[in-house]
Amino acid sequence: MELSRRRFAVLGTGVAAGTALGPGQVPGTAAAEEPAAAPAVTPAGTGAGTAHSVTFDPYSLIVDGARLPVWSGEFHPFRLPSPSLWRDVLQKFKASGYSAVSIYVAWNYHSPAPGVYDFTGVRDLGAMLDMAAETGLFVIVRPGPYINAEVDAGGYPGWLTATAGRARTDDPTYLGHVDEWLTAVDAVVAPRQYTNGGGTVLLYQLENEYASHITDGTGARYMAHLYGKVRADGIEVPLFHNDKGRNGYWVPGSFSTGGETGRYLYAFDGYPSPTGTPVDWGYFGPGGTKGGSTASPGTPGFLAEFGGGWFDCWGGAEFNGQGYAGARSSRDAVYERRAYLTNLANGIKLQNVYMTFGGTSWGWLPAPVVYTSYDYGAAIDEARNLTSKITPMKQIGHMLTAVPDLGRLDRAADVTAADPSVKVYHLVNSETSAHAYLIRNDTGTERSTTLPLTTADGGSVTVAVRAVARDAKVLLTGIAAGSRTLRWTTAQPMTQDTIGRQDVAVLVGRPGDPVDLALECAAEPRTTVLDGAAVASYDAGAGLLRITATLSGLTRLLISGGGTDTPLLLLLADDTASAQLWRYDTPSGPVLVRGPALVRTAQAAGATLHLTGDTTADSDLEVWAPRGIDTVFWNRSKVAVTGTSSGSLAARDKLAGPPQITLPALTGWRRAAENPESAPDFDDSAWTVADKATSFSTTKVPAGGPVLFADDYGFHYGDVWYRATWTGPVDAANIALAYQTGTQGALMAWLDGAPLGTHRMPVPTSSQATTGTWAATATFALPAAAAGDGTHVLAVLVRRMAHEEDGGGSDSHKSARGLVSAAFTPAGATAAPAPTWRLQGAAATMDPARGPMNTGGLYGERNGWHLPALDDSAWQPVVFPYTDTRQGVAWYRTSFRLTIPHDVDASLGLTLTDDPARAYRAQIFLNGWNIGQYINDVGPQHTFVLPAGLLDPHGRNTLALAVLTDGTDPAGPGTVTLTAMGTAAGGTQVDLVPTYDTV
Repeated sequence: MELSRRRFAVLGTGVAAGTALGPGQVPGTAAAEEPAAAPAVTPAGTGAGTAHSVTFDPYSLIVDGARLPVWSGEFHPFRLPSPSLWRDVLQKFKASGYSAVSIYVAWNYHSPAPGVYDFTGVRDLGAMLDMAAETGLFVIVRPGPYINAEVDAGGYPGWLTATAGRARTDDPTYLGHVDEWLTAVDAVVAPRQYTNGGGTVLLYQLENEYASHITDGTGARYMAHLYGKVRADGIEVPLFHNDKGRNGYWVPGSFSTGGETGRYLYAFDGYPSPTGTPVDWGYFGPGGTKGGSTASPGTPGFLAEFGGGWFDCWGGAEFNGQGYAGARSSRDAVYERRAYLTNLANGIKLQNVYMTFGGTSWGWLPAPVVYTSYDYGAAIDEARNLTSKITPMKQIGHMLTAVPDLGRLDRAADVTAADPSVKVYHLVNSETSAHAYLIRNDTGTERSTTLPLTTADGGSVTVAVRAVARDAKVLLTGIAAGSRTLRWTTAQPMTQDTIGRQDVAVLVGRPGDPVDLALECAAEPRTTVLDGAAVASYDAGAGLLRITATLSGLTRLLISGGGTDTPLLLLLADDTASAQLWRYDTPSGPVLVRGPALVRTAQAAGATLHLTGDTTADSDLEVWAPRGIDTVFWNRSKVAVTGTSSGSLAARDKLAGPPQITLPALTGWRRAAENPESAPDFDDSAWTVADKATSFSTTKVPAGGPVLFADDYGFHYGDVWYRATWTGPVDAANIALAYQTGTQGALMAWLDGAPLGTHRMPVPTSSQATTGTWAATATFALPAAAAGDGTHVLAVLVRRMAHEEDGGGSDSHKSARGLVSAAFTPAGATAAPAPTWRLQGAAATMDPARGPMNTGGLYGERNGWHLPALDDSAWQPVVFPYTDTRQGVAWYRTSFRLTIPHDVDASLGLTLTDDPARAYRAQIFLNGWNIGQYINDVGPQHTFVLPAGLLDPHGRNTLALAVLTDGTDPAGPGTVTLTAMGTAAGGTQVDLVPTYDTV
């Protein structure tokens, strides 16, 4: 395959194509010239025809000649099917210190049928990439073709399950489908690469967690094919693969890249236990010192996924029934600091937190293992609220930007704290002589200790530090604080800028932390404590201003003179205070804002600063702005401000928080029973005849057939109905129905309209949830009527949950779904004549707006009972709680009107509560969108997010519940209410998602 070599001279390693490497230079590293020691770059200067370079060396990415330690968060647009809210999430990433966003692109989400690729509406990948560029975020694109991600079939489209060709190999049939997919997705991505100025796409991933065919050559040929394909498609940015653990799979040189060097990175993922000790991956790990992994010393340490939470399974076994509150509790802010800073100490300079916003696995998107919510215990919860976990994210992200010395670190001489239970990592930037010390307390009790620090001048100082239980912090020496130099600091730097006529530096830590820092000053400066308590003393012999304090809120010191013309405002912030600080760049200079719950944008125009953002309560507003700014607008309203001794502009009055939101009660429910398919006289003549004798499934076709697997007949998602018809009596006592569904699947059967019963897959343990094909056999006793002459009809409804993921590269996504076989028992009985089987599910193209994963094959779904336009006036009025003793499906519908103010972002949910002894499940439809599945007696999820855009905050909305009951115990919907999950004054503009309301 001919590789595209456009811009190779730019994208190589700083040398023209064909130029010989310098002495000692490793293929895949940067050229000998050291990149500029400037602050980390941000996406700037983008535009058609603007050339940018993206290279790397063993330390970091080098973007436009400057080092970029990448601090990225994972976000899946397909888990938030409201494009207006993509901007909301991206703005929260940017505000929280991230330099990049990483996104999976799910093949199944964009391709309902072979050769059909949809990148419009809620699937508009181009719009999402454009929003990221507008927000100022780099993008890491991960289009698979296999992604895993706890989605159906690991991201493979349903139709691929019924095709020839072994997936995740160099099988030509499979590669033909892959090439179609990559052609489609690359056509969107390629014009938006940072290198050509069309956008901010920085890196591109090939495959995901591919650990198959390592030794037989198949894997290498497969990876080489993917590499060549995307290069031919015009993807010029560096490529990488995400290794499942630091195995050294697919490092540079392990497969052919067409002779290219310096354009491929090694990356891996890690999901450590929150109760264990953080892993040393690189500098301090066994057997090596360079890069983030001993597997690839010529490339920078790259964690393409590192646990920012964890997924939960049906039944909630992972977190003892607590759901994602348990995930957020066990993987909290303390866990984050300890893990992420350990990674930084080990040379990880590209770190992506999976997930930073988890979102919702709506419709039939989730893999069998997980339920609807994919909150993940992430720093931004499913309702888009910033949680307490965002504070360390913001502190670390801004520190990586503010302290360029961190972009090039090597392991330095070991240092031991006076208390040996406090672990110390010591690193040095050999060019700037800045030293970094990570101190980590792995014990369950707080420690106070001392340790010696080496300073840039070769001296040393012993400082006292506090080590919070199971926490970590960074101490630094020899770094900049504006135009001054910090000889040392025991508080962690967060930002440092020149704003207006002064330098502003923010240092952070835990409440109660002692602060000891020293500023180099040629003469004694004037030091004023503006707010809080601190002690300053000047050592003329050493030329140092030493400041000590204890972190409590926001302590402010103004330092003037001392041999430097520019004053320094020193802000010492504990975690609570730092959570209220927001930093932005504008063309006029940087801006720092204190007070609101979120600052979304900052734009300077002349003497005016325009800010947008959110308040969740009445809030202060204080702004450090570029020189000449004297007027401030907040969300398009002018704010009266006055100057302060801190050189800021402070609002005279507090910004108003959101008003109280009153939610309507959900009343006026109407009910209609369905499943006419179970009746013997139902007309199934238009259904698909099950007449296939062979299948590409990994499930064996029963001897004598026919193939009953739903995928073989084009029914890939949701419920599927079967009807078998025969004439004559059955001389048997039972019928055995073998079926496969995935976790929490179920089967219901009727003979001649009479219920035979319901069979369910068991609630899994944590370990069971991620293994197995979930196959079972439901055996039902046959009624006496089956022995009679005449025509008999067996009707079977299978609730299949999802296709298996294919993490092992074994085509497990092709494991059958639906019925596998039907047999009369006991063996030896005279069976009826072989029945004629017909089946019916959801058509792949039934809803072009919501897509094929929105609905399954229920009668109500096929006939639009979930859609707002349905006239349900003839349905039976009912009041919740409602009790049903019927086996089968019933629908419940109501509508409600919202009048949320346009300047309020109200995140709403639907909460279902009931006695867990009542066994039933419900698909929840909001304005025709399948927002999730509730299983009352399994859980743990009871509240389902109603995303704005699908939800009309200013108008009428329709809810529909498709409820399955097994007929054995009284069951039915219990209490159903609207829930406020988060309210803020501000938000982003929300556009309603266009849909089709016909079937």
